[in-house]
Amino acid sequence: MPVIFNEPLSFLQRLTEYMEHTYLIHKASSFADPVERMQCVAAFAVSAVASQWERTGKPFNPLLGETYELVRDDLGFRLISEQVSHHPPISAFHAEGLNNDFIFHGSIYPKLKFWGKSVEAEPKGTITLELLEHNEAYTWTNPTCCVHNIIVGKLWIEQYGNVEIINHNKRKLCALYGKWTECLYSVDPATFDAYKKNDKKTTEEKKNSKQTSSSEESDEMPVPDSESVFIIPGSVLLWRIAPRPPNSAQMYNFTSFAMVLNEVDKEMESVIPKTDCRLRPDIRAMENGEIDQASEEKKRLEEKQRAARKNRSKSEEDWKTRWFHQGPNPYNGAQDWIYSGSYWDRNYFNLPDIY
Repeated sequence: MPVIFNEPLSFLQRLTEYMEHTYLIHKASSFADPVERMQCVAAFAVSAVASQWERTGKPFNPLLGETYELVRDDLGFRLISEQVSHHPPISAFHAEGLNNDFIFHGSIYPKLKFWGKSVEAEPKGTITLELLEHNEAYTWTNPTCCVHNIIVGKLWIEQYGNVEIINHNKRKLCALYGKWTECLYSVDPATFDAYKKNDKKTTEEKKNSKQTSSSEESDEMPVPDSESVFIIPGSVLLWRIAPRPPNSAQMYNFTSFAMVLNEVDKEMESVIPKTDCRLRPDIRAMENGEIDQASEEKKRLEEKQRAARKNRSKSEEDWKTRWFHQGPNPYNGAQDWIYSGSYWDRNYFNLPDIY
């Protein structure tokens, strides 16, 4: 893909945007009521994809062995991620609360499907959140993302599909509804079921209409109203999206959180590993507005990665991941990538030369 279709972030950095609303995890931990805790966890799961609205730039594919770390004292977490596989592309991450109140981890394998004028990305992989103070674990999978008008018309993004958030100790206690670009509400299940009968549009109907449409015309992008969610009486607001910064449209429609993901100073540069995304020359060149150089560097890095893979196949050498290992998810048994530890010891030896 030409670099002009990219945004100056790696997919590992895009994953890190899960953490923009970490306050919802801290809020969940503060509640004694398990229902209130799960509501906040659900709001956190939805908020994770809200930053993708109008973000039509494609993040750079991480190179095998590429890493990214982020420490946010103000938000109370630190995170490490690694590209653990190239074919298929799998990204693993592990975040922990600085006060040892939570662990958040998972792995993502984006499975792509092309539907003529749109492309659908189904993010395979399990997401796990552990609230350590309450000895609770939640698992869920991400919704499907669809990019419309890849051939003609204005690009726009839609999220759909079911997200089932499981507390591995609880039964059905409340219903949640809202909009991924806007807000999330909670209401009791009986009230929700009564109002749901009036909702004629289902996710499957939307999906089928996209797949069966053969029109050459572009799909019209819905314009979000200031308040487009019908609020069921008795509902409680769990989360509302923060407004984008004034210069967002000139900065790849980034949120304030996304805008600082590439920041690096001398002190940070002296401690992060050489595999960190911040040090990728193609991403750095694109962020500096040097598009031609970014394109040349992107091509060089891709060729270097192919050559390294070819050399490994000749010597029958297997790639060894550094910070994650494959194993079963401890809560649902699904195949997962588990953090191996030791990253924050800052003892970075024998790292691969990927840049």
